[in-house]
Amino acid sequence: MTYREALGQGEKLLNGAGIVDAKNDAWLLLAMAGRIDHTFYYMHMDEEMPEDAQHEFDALINKRSERVPLQYITGEQEFMGITFHVNSSVLIPRQDTETLVEEALKLVHPGMKIMDMCTGSGCVLISILKNAHGVEGFGYDISKQAINVAKENAKLNDVAADFERSDLFDDVMEEQFDMLVSNPPYIRSEEIATLMPEVTDFEPHEALDGKEDGLYFYRKLIAGCPEFVKPGGYVLFEIGYDQGEDVSSMMKDAGFLEVAVVKDLAHHDRVVLGKLPGE
Repeated sequence: MTYREALGQGEKLLNGAGIVDAKNDAWLLLAMAGRIDHTFYYMHMDEEMPEDAQHEFDALINKRSERVPLQYITGEQEFMGITFHVNSSVLIPRQDTETLVEEALKLVHPGMKIMDMCTGSGCVLISILKNAHGVEGFGYDISKQAINVAKENAKLNDVAADFERSDLFDDVMEEQFDMLVSNPPYIRSEEIATLMPEVTDFEPHEALDGKEDGLYFYRKLIAGCPEFVKPGGYVLFEIGYDQGEDVSSMMKDAGFLEVAVVKDLAHHDRVVLGKLPGE
């Protein structure tokens, strides 16, 4: 089978499985299996594909046709222009979350200590540290497997960050922080089953499930902020598209100042931020 024929068959199989971007996914898996790039493909597309590469491509295409996320197959995802390793222990970084990083970077200055709660792959904290100077970063997650991925990503991107397991604030040993950022679980429990199979069947549910109303973790985090965030410190949350009013009201009721809701590139509410009273 030639490279061209393999690509065509792969795309056809993925289309039949309902993969939205079948053409792109088939190409990426062909490139992965054949260790090739576009230049090689166009120069050799009508040549026979090596048998071992063809077997590997078939296996990868079959995985994707079962709706295993492409990023879990390739083992990586780009976020904020940075490559991150991912596996089924962590959520796949999404472009929507870049809004959280961008808003944090507007407020960061040298000397700050930043806490990233529910850090997952570490993409938020690592991206902040990669783009800021003179800042310390500490990431926490209930999943030990996620912490291992975050540590790997810090090493991959040459970033000094401290990642530790903690059930929310339970095992946070550091002194108070200047900023807390968090992309906590915020999907309503009953809605998880309605999401696309790649999410429902493969991404970690504990990183998705925000309990009955999707707001459980915001309540917990907001309640703990006065103990773990300095007076005058900043708190920034990623939120679901319909949670801006609820989370901003919770922060105002808790005494936060300068509370604001920020939209993402799709014009959906995506980040709520505020400042603790004090300095």
